[in-house]
Amino acid sequence: MRFLRNYLNTIKPNFEKGGRFSALRSVFDGFETFLYVPNTTSKSGVSIHDSIDSKRIMTMVVIALMPALFFGMYNVGYQNYLAAGTLGDSSFMELMTYGFLAVLPKILVSYIVGLSIEFAWAQWKGEEIQEGFLVSGMIIPLIIPVNCPLWILAIAVAFAVVFAKEIFGGTGMNIFNVALVTRAFLFFSYPTEMSGDTVWVANESIFGLGNDLPDAFTCATPLALVGQTGAAGYPLCDIITGLIPGSIGETSVIAIAIGAAILLWTGIASWKIMLSVFAGGAVMALVFTATGSTPIQWYEHLLLGGFAFGAVFMATDPVTAARTETGKYFYGFIIGSVAVIIRVMNPGYPEGMMLAILLMNMFAPLIDYCVVQANISKRMKRLNK
Repeated sequence: MRFLRNYLNTIKPNFEKGGRFSALRSVFDGFETFLYVPNTTSKSGVSIHDSIDSKRIMTMVVIALMPALFFGMYNVGYQNYLAAGTLGDSSFMELMTYGFLAVLPKILVSYIVGLSIEFAWAQWKGEEIQEGFLVSGMIIPLIIPVNCPLWILAIAVAFAVVFAKEIFGGTGMNIFNVALVTRAFLFFSYPTEMSGDTVWVANESIFGLGNDLPDAFTCATPLALVGQTGAAGYPLCDIITGLIPGSIGETSVIAIAIGAAILLWTGIASWKIMLSVFAGGAVMALVFTATGSTPIQWYEHLLLGGFAFGAVFMATDPVTAARTETGKYFYGFIIGSVAVIIRVMNPGYPEGMMLAILLMNMFAPLIDYCVVQANISKRMKRLNK
């Protein structure tokens, strides 16, 4: 590591102002700060320093996503072999390898398209390369069906990075969660590739692994089955472990819980938002269960679909979420409540979490404003007394 640090120090003058490669300064800075914590501080004003910078925060979130990613790969293989009736003749490594080969291209497309736009934008603006897409680039492949075409994914990523992030000023300035904007673009622009009963199970063999399934093969997600039959159609143990059809990284509650534990242990994510999202969802689900408006148990709403994944990895996004400590409770509670309301009241859209978070991204500044104004009013009353 000392050799690498010395090498970077040696070539750094070439990328600084007046150097031979000064036009690529932002690219060099991006790689240097990814490898090492920056040794610069604010030049003016009061600064509060921590032992971790934003790139290290993003890296920790990516690490927390690994359990959901690895299980998602395994489940892709599991669902393909199960649908073909060859599950009993396959090994763990066959399932995992097939899932890896099916998911890897989506990760590559997500990162290549997103980071290329960020690099080009930074060069055009003459600014440092920002690191926010390190997380978004990993989340995006996890919240889409395995059969989503790569060219459609590339268009959606490009749209989200440009129109939901860069035009607002880049990382830390965006109003909406970039990964969710990608999914919303896919859902509304290419609905047949993001919904229905044909998109959730990989249907082609890859390099001799896996099985070719009939073009007409269908397999509904538990939430879709609830709308069709009034029951999830899968044992509770499979729902918790994640051996069910669904978006690549959203099925396993256990894998998501491991990621949540990592984020909470490191202090990266807000436990207040996580807790309040589940509380809001539970309260609203109990209301609908008591009135007979939903055919499933209240806790199943918290386990199915993208509810758990959204609560842990997207509602807690520090850029688009509420920032006041009291506001975090309101923000999370409303997300959970609205997600369940959408699921129950709109049979044509059985998920709800994506729209709930995007809606509250828009109202997060208003929540913070109300909380701050309430605090100011309380202090003024005490002052007047």
